[in-house]
Parts: sequence; C-alpha cells; structure tokens
Amino acid sequence: MCRWLSYRGDPVYLEHYLFDQEFSLIEQSLRARNSVTTTNGDGFGVGWYGTRDEPGLFREVLPAWNDNNLKTLAHHIQAPLFFAHVRASTGTETMRANCHPFAVGNWMFMHNGQIGSYERIRRDFDNTLSDDLYAHRAGNTDSEAIFLHFLSHLPGNGPKVALEKTIHSICELMKETGIEEAFRMTVSLSDGENLYAARFSSDPKPPSLYYQQTGNNVIVVSEPLDDRAEAWRMLAPGTFLTCTAEEGVMVEPLAL
Repeated sequence: MCRWLSYRGDPVYLEHYLFDQEFSLIEQSLRARNSVTTTNGDGFGVGWYGTRDEPGLFREVLPAWNDNNLKTLAHHIQAPLFFAHVRASTGTETMRANCHPFAVGNWMFMHNGQIGSYERIRRDFDNTLSDDLYAHRAGNTDSEAIFLHFLSHLPGNGPKVALEKTIHSICELMKETGIEEAFRMTVSLSDGENLYAARFSSDPKPPSLYYQQTGNNVIVVSEPLDDRAEAWRMLAPGTFLTCTAEEGVMVEPLAL
C-alpha cells in the first residue's frame, strides 16, 4: 500500500511536510506504521498548483529517500495546494508513467489501494473510456484508470457524484466478472481551487486516512505525521471530504 498527503491552505514549502515532520512522508517511505507494506520505494511524485491553472508534476522511479532532486525542489517550491505520494506497487511496473499524482488539465489525482484481480477487468474497464480520455492513458495502473473514469463522470456532476459513479461502475464490473477480492481505496483530488478526498472499501478493511485542520490549513494523510493523537481525525470509511476556502472542511457519506 502506498502513502500520500495532500495540503490546502497558506502557501508552504513542500519540505515542511515531506521532510521536516517527525513522521514525514519521506520517513513513511522507509518505515510506514499504518500500512501492510512498511517500505514504499517503487517511485514517488509531487504535484503542486502555482500561478497557472494546471498543476506542475515531478515524478521519478527512484525511492523518495534516495532522490536529491526531490529534496532540492521541496526546499524551493512553495505552494498553497500540493500533493505528494510514495509508491508501493501492487504488481504493475515501476516506471514514471505509473507514479502518482496523475493530472489532466486542471485536475490532479492520487490513490492508495487496489482493485481486486484488476487484470481480469482491465481491458473491459479501459474500453468504456472515450477516445479523448483514453488518449491520456500513459501507464497501466488501476489508479490511472480510476482517475480517467472519474473525469468521464464529471461533466454535469460534482466531484462527489462523479466519484460515486466511478466506484459503482467498478463494483458492478467486478461483480459481473465474478471477482470476490476487495476493492479498497483512498483518493485525493483537486481542481486547483478545492481539495477532495475519500476513503472506501468493499470489505471492512479500508486503507487508513486522516486529516488535520489548523486555521485555514488542511492536510490529509495516509497516516499521521506525529504522535499527537488529539490533532488528527480519522476519515470514516465510506466518506467524502471537501475542503474549500469558503466553507472549510465538510465530510459527507458516499452514496453507494
């Protein structure tokens, strides 16, 4: 299982959360505490929003703890909204196109989890994408496919409904194919203005997900960055988090 964090708030240097915390994301890439997989060394990525509409991306196949470029970039890049992800592959190749975050236009996405027996539905799942969206399919992960299907449901719907429709279509395809393994996920999404996150599993074992709000600053993480239990709230299974400048954090149940 991968580890990730997403942040929205006052501009902050990426290194503050990637390197400087007691249990920073880089520390988690070596020694994750709330994951089946302790080491997350199958590549990494960061994505951030600056003055342009579309996010900047830096993704690599090296382990995050062993890339000096990441440390330099994190020291110099300051952003009000950014994603960071350290990857533990569930079977697909370690290559740049499979590293998170993924971006199309102004939307950015990252994921932790797995569609059970994904290889059995991969072709049918891809075939339901439009040609325009399939043109963005650069890798072969279930994560990228989930993102593109989310985008396919977005026109006419808000992000929550688009994700609900995506989850429903995956569960229906798994059922039709006779897959009994679980579909588990945490995801983070952004349009460059707002931050969204969700936690879901088709069985009682969803991946961990927490959030913290301090004034205008909100951070969502796979696992807490320190041992201050009172500072972190666990996002309940089957819920969707929205963070906007106007309303702050709102958590709603997924309608599935």
